[in-house]
Amino acid sequence: MNKLKMKREKLGKNKQIRMIINKEGEAMQNIRDSILLKFLCYILIPIMIFVLAISIIDISITSQYGEMDGPEEYIETEEFGREYLATLISNVQDINRDKRRMKASAEEVDTSMDLNATETSTEDIERENPYDNYSEIEDESYAYPVYYESIQYNNTRLSPYINYIIIDKETGNMFTNIRSNNYLEEINKLRAEKTNWSYQDGNIATNITSINQESAKYITSSYYSVDNFEGYEIYSNIDPTMLNYSNSLYVQQSVYNLFKGHENLPSYLIPLSAISIIAMIVYLIWATGHEKGKEGIQLNSLDKISYEIISIVIMFIIGMMISFAVASIESQIPQRILVSVFLLCYLIGYASLAVWVATTIRRLKAKQFIRSFLTYKVCRWIKVTIQKIFRKVTDKENTNRKITIIYWGFVVISIILACTMWSGIGLIILIVFWIWVYYKLLQYNKKIQKINEALRNIYEGNPNVKLNEEELEGTLKIMAKYINDIAGGFTNAIEQSLKSERLKTELITNVSHDIKTPLTSIINYVDLLKKEDIQNAQVEQYIAVLDKKSQRLKKLIEDLVEASKVSSGNVKLNMEVINLKELLNQTVGEFEDKLEKKNLKIEMDLPNENVLIKADNRYLYRVIENVFSNITKYALEGSRVYIKLEKQKEEVYLEFKNISKDKLNISAEELMQRFVRGDKSRYTEGSGLGLSIAESLTELQGGKFKIDIDGDLFKVEIKWKSE
Repeated sequence: MNKLKMKREKLGKNKQIRMIINKEGEAMQNIRDSILLKFLCYILIPIMIFVLAISIIDISITSQYGEMDGPEEYIETEEFGREYLATLISNVQDINRDKRRMKASAEEVDTSMDLNATETSTEDIERENPYDNYSEIEDESYAYPVYYESIQYNNTRLSPYINYIIIDKETGNMFTNIRSNNYLEEINKLRAEKTNWSYQDGNIATNITSINQESAKYITSSYYSVDNFEGYEIYSNIDPTMLNYSNSLYVQQSVYNLFKGHENLPSYLIPLSAISIIAMIVYLIWATGHEKGKEGIQLNSLDKISYEIISIVIMFIIGMMISFAVASIESQIPQRILVSVFLLCYLIGYASLAVWVATTIRRLKAKQFIRSFLTYKVCRWIKVTIQKIFRKVTDKENTNRKITIIYWGFVVISIILACTMWSGIGLIILIVFWIWVYYKLLQYNKKIQKINEALRNIYEGNPNVKLNEEELEGTLKIMAKYINDIAGGFTNAIEQSLKSERLKTELITNVSHDIKTPLTSIINYVDLLKKEDIQNAQVEQYIAVLDKKSQRLKKLIEDLVEASKVSSGNVKLNMEVINLKELLNQTVGEFEDKLEKKNLKIEMDLPNENVLIKADNRYLYRVIENVFSNITKYALEGSRVYIKLEKQKEEVYLEFKNISKDKLNISAEELMQRFVRGDKSRYTEGSGLGLSIAESLTELQGGKFKIDIDGDLFKVEIKWKSE
């Protein structure tokens, strides 16, 4: 008992453990599939990366520049020297560019100037083509033209913290961003400033360490060429109060001020943010590709794009954002939008990188990474194509094998022979080879024509086809074998069909004959009973029913026998010229009583002249009689019946139209079949053979019989060749 109890307790504990494990598994799965948690990670990662980057940058700036309380400290940094020299070199490059353009224009004018035209000096050309970034101003203190910087940016000059004068030693032209009445005095003032910088004959004079002779050489050797200043004298000074417009200083001071007074904050922000980033990245790697309520890794439409293409696009976007962000810092864009531009570039770059990493992880987890490469798809396509070509070449039953071998053999041999054409004999051999190939193609086409002719005969109903398989080879031989088998099968099928049709006809004829003999006796005895003086009215009624039904049975047997004869072609026609107009009038007269009984009015549209056709009089009458019989049985009582006869070119057209008393939920094709009646309830008399017999008899006599049904409108069209 104790063992049993312990065993039960153990099973209970195992069950509880399994339940706990299952619950923990479900909880982990819910965490993995949580859309909200994934979204939060994607939002928090860029924030934490930004915090981490700012912390590292702060430590870097503090360690490199120390306390940066104002522009004076920034002026002594390498960053300032680089920005300062870049501004000056840019101005000199613009001046050189415009000067080269004006010289080229002057040379063109000198070349094209007419001998009798007024001479135009180079100086005039220059004055007609001013510098792009400068406009000429009047100054009597200087002997040469003075150009003032005309570019305005955010209501300030392009280089707001630099006051400069640049003199082109070749032309004597002066370029400046200073407004003055005496520029020679301005040069002396610039040289006397505390933060001045000048360049003369390859020598730099300045009291700023970051842009002295040695520092300038180091900076320009890394980024620019010192030769840009050759041929120019440059005098400048730096206005520290205007340095706040420098984006580089602005960025560095913004970072420094952000952490100023919180020197201990970065020490624990860096590891904290780094751990948070790693944890969120690990979670996203684990959860990416899983969706709630779905098994396995789920791929989206983005994952179906070739990996190279999406990688190139995303790397291009990220590269553009990085370049734009760096350019925005180094350029002179307004500082009030600098942070917005930088933040936008950062978010776009992060989103692009996140999309690229996510699709990479999904492809790896779904084991579709290699297959998603365009290179893989191209290589696979090449492999499959080569395999197909190889199968075509090696498969003896494939038509493409012979075509492929012949074609490429033709190409190779033609190239080889074409290379020997210079000898004359090679040309003759090449022409003979072409003629031989053309002859072989004609022979091959001739065999194909035989097969095509055999197929056409089978299609037209002539199965007596026999191809000589020994004359053919390869796929054509196999095709010939198939065609012979098909033709033999058709012949056997036709013979069996004809035999079956003959048996049915004989069966119908024999059965009808056997039925007709006792039926004749019944009809005769009914006639005898009708002649007797019978006083009982009920008995007379019985005799009338017997007479009616026996006559109907007789008519049914006659229709059945006739339909069987017509379908088997066992009908002898006596073709003669018949006046169809007269036959129609005669038939209408014979059906006059039945038409009046149903209150049907005949509307006839007949031509004045006689309408002659060649047909069998007895069977033609049977056709028209069957149509009239159908009308009297199924036409709507009290309606009109339209009969139209006309001669159309070489044809005679006869049309019957009436309104059916019952809704015709049947197609014309179905109504033409045997034993099919429009009255499916079979309340009316009829065998369902009348229209079928009429169609068969019309076609036997060379005519066309057609039925059209449009709602309740029933129309019969009959055509014959006119005589």
